[in-house]
Amino acid sequence: MSFSDEVRREICNNITDKDKRFACLYGMLLFSRVLSEERICFQSKSRIVADAFGKLFSRIFRTELGFKESQGKNGRIMYIFDITEKELIEQVFLRYHFGGGFRSIDEDIISTGSLGVFAAGVFLASGSVNNPEKEYHLEFTAPDESLAAELIALLGDIGVTAGHAVRRGQIVVYIKGSESIEDTLTFIGAQQCTLELMNVKIYKDVRNKANRIANCDNANINKTVDAAMKQVRDIRLIAETDGLDSLTDELREVAELRLDNVDMSLSDIGESLSVPISRSGVNHRFMKLAKIAENIRKTGAGK
Repeated sequence: MSFSDEVRREICNNITDKDKRFACLYGMLLFSRVLSEERICFQSKSRIVADAFGKLFSRIFRTELGFKESQGKNGRIMYIFDITEKELIEQVFLRYHFGGGFRSIDEDIISTGSLGVFAAGVFLASGSVNNPEKEYHLEFTAPDESLAAELIALLGDIGVTAGHAVRRGQIVVYIKGSESIEDTLTFIGAQQCTLELMNVKIYKDVRNKANRIANCDNANINKTVDAAMKQVRDIRLIAETDGLDSLTDELREVAELRLDNVDMSLSDIGESLSVPISRSGVNHRFMKLAKIAENIRKTGAGK
């Protein structure tokens, strides 16, 4: 089941009383494909949504609706409710104050606590949300620009900033950002899906942090290996020219330890000396060896 269908199923399970059924169906009808005095057409690619629309319409208008199935080129089935009975359409228009030749959200016909359920109906009719493991993106398809603007304003009332665009001739209201999507899912009654999204986000954040740490560790390891190999090259150059016996006892001891232990850290070398010293002390001795090697490269002798 897709994440969108998880949200749809949770929404439908929470439509449990008369006010919620009325508000949810209002959102579904207002954002339906066709809403006119001659015809109401509601369609969805989700069987969950189709079943919900049929049940809600039956409870509100005491009329059983049938739907037809249409299979698209991609093999997906579209569930279509086509209402053409004039008296039934008149009941719908009267009950929900539709009319005037345009669509508009009338908050006065929705009880105070049901705005979120109305938005849930809008999501069922025209919404989708991406799998949060891939991308944070939620969107609604609006029938016209004015209704899109009203939906954006409604979302703004709960602190969610939404944008809009025209895609393939359709007006799309979209929300990006995990927190805004979490607020929207909670608002429309999909709290469990909100928690699921939050868990995915936490997992992704931890994974990204672990990757950053691993990348940093790898970079540090590479730096350490490069430094050790340069020290080995410097020491071998000294050994092949002036000889290690030309070094002071302190420098010769650290040089021999490095030749025998290429992968040993500076701290471990410091602890392995006859007179242990700190990491910075070991690094200082290698700097002296590097200077001797550099003089050899320039003049042919380290002294």
